[in-house]
Amino acid sequence: MSPLDQLAMYPSYSFVVNALVVGALVALCSSLLGATLVMKRLSYIGDGLSHVAFGAYAVAAVAGVTQDMFVIAPVTVVAAVLLLRRGQSAKVKGDAAIAMMSVTALAFGYLVMNVFGAKSNVSGDVCSTLFGSTSILTLTALDVGVSAVMSVAVVGGFALLYNRVFAVTFDESFARANGLPVGRYNLAIAVMIAFVIVVGMNLVGALLLSALVVFPALAAMRACRTFRGVTVLAAGIGVVCAMVGMLASVLLGTPVGSTIVMLDAVAFAVFCLVGRLKKGRVQ
Repeated sequence: MSPLDQLAMYPSYSFVVNALVVGALVALCSSLLGATLVMKRLSYIGDGLSHVAFGAYAVAAVAGVTQDMFVIAPVTVVAAVLLLRRGQSAKVKGDAAIAMMSVTALAFGYLVMNVFGAKSNVSGDVCSTLFGSTSILTLTALDVGVSAVMSVAVVGGFALLYNRVFAVTFDESFARANGLPVGRYNLAIAVMIAFVIVVGMNLVGALLLSALVVFPALAAMRACRTFRGVTVLAAGIGVVCAMVGMLASVLLGTPVGSTIVMLDAVAFAVFCLVGRLKKGRVQ
């Protein structure tokens, strides 16, 4: 059977459709928030929260919780709130707080799975959780439903708060001077990225999730000069790379997460080249 025949056959399988739907939603949400996080120099928050999510996953796995999202989601959201509220204190700055929390959560998760885990293949479980696995192809209807609800919350919240997010992204001091509750909107952004982390762990793994946030936004910045343009293009790049990466991984037998991230990296390189060619023509 040729690859084209295989691709034509995939939509008839419900597990493939579920995986594509969740993958597209994760890529869309992470790309929408990526432009804001990159411009605010907060892209490292996604990396830190993904490590916290791994620690929560380890606890859920050891406790035998089948629907681990219900454990990972509240823990990750609380971590996002703590990072934002306490990360800018005089004693521990934001970047140091994120580094400490992420490393501690990563070590705690690995320790818990080794000491209390009932499964023999602990290394395999850790590797698949950190770097992604084919578990995206085994999603249940409940998993898809929860992912859809969280994704709708993120996209809806971003659309509803778009003007405020725009103001907070470019000049927090000016926004604060105009009476905007900057802390509240930063908190909303942190909660939304926490939702993205929870939904995206099955797609690319905890360690690779930040790539879905950073690469599409940086690629879009090479082609667009407005915040709206960067946001829309980043969302398009993220969704296309996720869909193509998932189909390619099934065809080629490669890891899902790594394949998607490599396509995001290629897209970034292509847009960098296009940007340089445009500059050359203008000069």
